Amino acid sequence: MNKFVKSVLALGISSALSLSIAHAAKYEVIDKGGIDIVKFSYAQQENNQSQMAISGTDIYNFPVQFQYFDDDDFDDIVTLAKFSHENVIALEDIEDENALRAGNPTANDLAWAVRFLNGRITSSLYQKVGAIVAMRNLTGEAGATEDFVVFDQPFPDTSTLTRSTIDYVNGISNEGWIYGNGSAPYTALPFTESDGDEVVHWVRDFTTRAFFSPDAGDTIIELKPPTEGDDIPEALRFGGESAILDISESRFAVGYASTSIDQDAIDVITDTTGGCADPDILDDLPFEVCIQRIVGSMYNTEAIKWSISIDGSTTSETLGHLITPHVDDEREFVNYAQAINNDGVAVGFAHGWWDENETDPSSNESRQLYAVVYKNGEVKDFTEDHSKFFDSRAYDINNKGIAVGHVKTYVNGSLRTKFFHVDTNEFDGAMQMIRPDDFFNGSSSTGRAINENGIIVGEGEVETHNDSDSAPRRKHAFMYEIESKTFTDLNDLLTCSSDYTIIEARDINDNNEISASALVKAPRRDAKGDLMFDKDTGEQLVEDVVRAVTLKPLLDGEIEDCSEVEEKVKRQGASFGFAGLFTLLILGFRRRFSNES
Repeated sequence: MNKFVKSVLALGISSALSLSIAHAAKYEVIDKGGIDIVKFSYAQQENNQSQMAISGTDIYNFPVQFQYFDDDDFDDIVTLAKFSHENVIALEDIEDENALRAGNPTANDLAWAVRFLNGRITSSLYQKVGAIVAMRNLTGEAGATEDFVVFDQPFPDTSTLTRSTIDYVNGISNEGWIYGNGSAPYTALPFTESDGDEVVHWVRDFTTRAFFSPDAGDTIIELKPPTEGDDIPEALRFGGESAILDISESRFAVGYASTSIDQDAIDVITDTTGGCADPDILDDLPFEVCIQRIVGSMYNTEAIKWSISIDGSTTSETLGHLITPHVDDEREFVNYAQAINNDGVAVGFAHGWWDENETDPSSNESRQLYAVVYKNGEVKDFTEDHSKFFDSRAYDINNKGIAVGHVKTYVNGSLRTKFFHVDTNEFDGAMQMIRPDDFFNGSSSTGRAINENGIIVGEGEVETHNDSDSAPRRKHAFMYEIESKTFTDLNDLLTCSSDYTIIEARDINDNNEISASALVKAPRRDAKGDLMFDKDTGEQLVEDVVRAVTLKPLLDGEIEDCSEVEEKVKRQGASFGFAGLFTLLILGFRRRFSNES
């Protein structure tokens, strides 16, 4: 069970108060830790053996390669700090400029150097900062979380990892197989320009590639996409894209992979009069950098199912499209598989016609993404009345064939998402999308996962104000039991004295243990991971962080009655910085999933 659309945690920390007034001691919170590696961690999936796949962001002690900075770069860092430090919580103006220029900065000055690099993310002339770290907790115990290496490598002649990769650990099966997708590390490429200037570009071999590990992350096996196949001319292999988003107990894996390269991109690559093959261009720009500038939009990707044997060998097949476009329609038609059960029934989403009855589309027919089921070689959409319900996603399916996800619709004039469940056993009939009541009528909600007990988990909005980019509605995680039709805020299942606010539920195993992400106050740490103290009082500073947690059922737990509104979340600058970070992650990760027409 895995969900490709990533965290919405940024929306969970933007309000001042926890609104719940009825809590319960039905679940205990087990904090998975990882605070010595990253500031923020969020849960992905926990298997029936209480092993969890975890993602982390904002790594401590990032290895900035100061030898590649020139005097102008250091000047820019000093200027950035001078004019920005009053607006950034926990950072001061440059503390020791000489030490910074010598490559031995204080933690405060290291933070400014990292901010400087993040501000130049689009330039190949600067070192890249990796955004997401793959992590695991294999014992189920608090504090036993560790990171593991997917495709990253050390800098030459060192043991220091580049930390330039983006590694999505998407889940862990009951056999302990970890899977996901990760990028290649950026490495320094020295280059002499036509005027004799010597520069360094930072390049990587691929943007994202599927991997699985039969030993929980110790051994990484990559899955190259069809565009990297042996039958493809070497001159047209540029890394490709692939990802594993779910693996079933029967070792079916699903996700997506690049199956071809857009012809327009090939034309640019091979063009000798202004393209990547132009000698005049190559005099001042490495071929690898030219490719890197267009690689983000050059691939046509499709939903793929891999069958994996116990020895790790694989076979693959594409799962097909929902619709057949007009012969003159040159747009890319997206289809992705998010999850698969033991019977090989997969769910995800794909492009379909806005008019669900369209049989003779034009070359620019209006389209949208819809949740689909992949079964017996067919692809079917179950979103009824596309004029009212649209842009749907299916994120998970259990072995009983019940799938969950969300669909968009207008509620009182505002666009909202609503979670659903659907019985895919009705594949040959009329699959009905059931949308239960959630927090309130105008709340947006998403169903992320379902276990074999028919319990759905996800998250939804708990605030009622008119939301905006500057004031998003805060979210809480929920649990919905299909049999009893019971919807519950997961925070209402914790003890009144809990320090945690559960803002996202990512998965639930068959022991009803829930993989979740929670907001909690923790000791503030600097860019090197050291504890921070108030300069005047010497008191330990604290800040809001997000932690990957397990919600473990208490067998003898009883509902507690809490009548006071607890001030659990305080709006402060550090929280806004975190919200901004996750907003960037969401936008970057959804590059291929924006609404198209």
